Amino acid sequence: MGTPKTKPEDLRSHRWFGVHDMRSFSHRARTLQMGYRREEFVGRPVIGIINTWSDMNPCHHHLRQRAEDVKRGVWQAGGYPVELPALSLGEVMVKPTAMLYRNLLALEVEELLRSHPLDGAVLLGGCDKTGPALMMGAISMDLPVIFLPAGSLLRGNFQGKFVGSGVDTWRYWDELRAGTISKEEWFGVEAGMARSFGHCNTMGTASTMTAIIETLGFTLPGATSILAADSNHVRMSSLCGQRIVEMVWEDLRPSDILTRKSVENALNVMASMAGSTNGVVHLTAMAKRAGIPISLDDFHNAAQQTPVLANIRPSGTYLMEDFYYAGGLLGLMTRLTDRLHLGEKTISGQDWHALLDGVKIFNEDVIRPIEDPVSDQPPLVVLKGNLSTPGAIIKPSAASPHLMQHKGKAVVFKDYKDMARRLDDPSLDVDENSVLVLQSAGPIGGPGMPEWGMLPIPKRLLQKGVRDMVRISDARMSGTSYGTCVLHVTPESAVGGPLALVQDGDLIELDVAANKLWLHVSDEELARRKAAWQPPEKRYERSYGALYIDHITQVDQGCDFDFLQTEGRRPVAEPEIF
Repeated sequence: MGTPKTKPEDLRSHRWFGVHDMRSFSHRARTLQMGYRREEFVGRPVIGIINTWSDMNPCHHHLRQRAEDVKRGVWQAGGYPVELPALSLGEVMVKPTAMLYRNLLALEVEELLRSHPLDGAVLLGGCDKTGPALMMGAISMDLPVIFLPAGSLLRGNFQGKFVGSGVDTWRYWDELRAGTISKEEWFGVEAGMARSFGHCNTMGTASTMTAIIETLGFTLPGATSILAADSNHVRMSSLCGQRIVEMVWEDLRPSDILTRKSVENALNVMASMAGSTNGVVHLTAMAKRAGIPISLDDFHNAAQQTPVLANIRPSGTYLMEDFYYAGGLLGLMTRLTDRLHLGEKTISGQDWHALLDGVKIFNEDVIRPIEDPVSDQPPLVVLKGNLSTPGAIIKPSAASPHLMQHKGKAVVFKDYKDMARRLDDPSLDVDENSVLVLQSAGPIGGPGMPEWGMLPIPKRLLQKGVRDMVRISDARMSGTSYGTCVLHVTPESAVGGPLALVQDGDLIELDVAANKLWLHVSDEELARRKAAWQPPEKRYERSYGALYIDHITQVDQGCDFDFLQTEGRRPVAEPEIF
């Protein structure tokens, strides 16, 4: 524990429990009503446990118990733990996409921290949108916090082979549609895919974001590599409870940890893992909550200088279980010391110089040396041209080399329903050289920018042996996805971006080496199409959806609400007590 800066009378919770007036009498009386003794909560740090557990989120199925493990650590350290449930956002269950509600969870977390008598909090999450949402709310509120990652699930198995969540789902689904496996075999994949609680065991969005959050400095050392079902995860949870009490006395806050240098660390670690393209949206949103400037070019530059070293699907071979036993995130970071700001502070109270000292790697095929990267392709490239001024993105390390330079005629789907209706129509004018284009799938058009960017390949092409095509959209794709998919085209088609003007038969050029995405249509013709374009009807007239549509930013700004981002840190508005 560092040097205490906070005295009991300085605790934020003192305003609720420690003063002598009628309101404090009520607060104490109602806490006594729950069976607690006065000395268990008065004068102690009150620690919120923000829990995104739910029966509709299999990735978080164990977090009900982990909250109890955190409480154990809080009590042992002399704090008073209180559990507060928060929106769960189970990725595979929430429609049209959990991304639509990421900002709602961020709002909820900020207000839970603000409105309750909390001195610090442990944030329990892991499934794709919960990690960034929890951190966005916590960064804005700026109370001492620790992120407790849910951990990845165990390796899947099917017919003597290990299978990874998401990645192998797409692969076997293509084989089922192509007729190369039976429905019974497909059911076998289904039964063997996910064998325990925990989030995806590939380098999907969940593993990417928890690793980014650790690199930013917000977890216990090595916490994000621990498997959800490992007993080390239980012990880590208890240690989170102990450490957050110490952080309250030290007054160690997100504003002390999240800096431009820590964001640069995260950019390089994300590149070395070939992290999910969703990391672009979420890291941007978190940085902008703290007023830290970040652009698409920052992601592009990091990916150009840092090779892929984590040999994990979809860009590599292995799964997170192998990564954990090979040395985990701390092992990977030892490969990057010349690219990291090692003096950055973390919630552990130590910097990266100390945390990486003596860390070893136990499998050099899983965590590769710099001179032997997983791929000779960069993990991310920002493409620019007349289809996207700020830039669209592609993940070359998970794409097909023969498509990195390609020209083809557009086959345009106006929205997801149009694609689902016509994709396998025998009359569809499409071949393996075509460029599939999906419109109306961005932040507003989706709504919520769903993970539709890995457009399915037409069935008749699958049956011919085609397994990849150039696909372009203003959507995202799952971090477990792969293929030559151009994503995040900005501005999106629903606000009249250039993607909205693409028509069947237009020639589109992709040149990844030249960072180029080009629609071969004259400026005059594009201007004519733009003049004739009509915006879609507003999708929502009330409730959260209306708030979302009115205030969502585009992907290069993190898809956050415009009124929640800051150019510089502002004082937190504390609740009035009347």
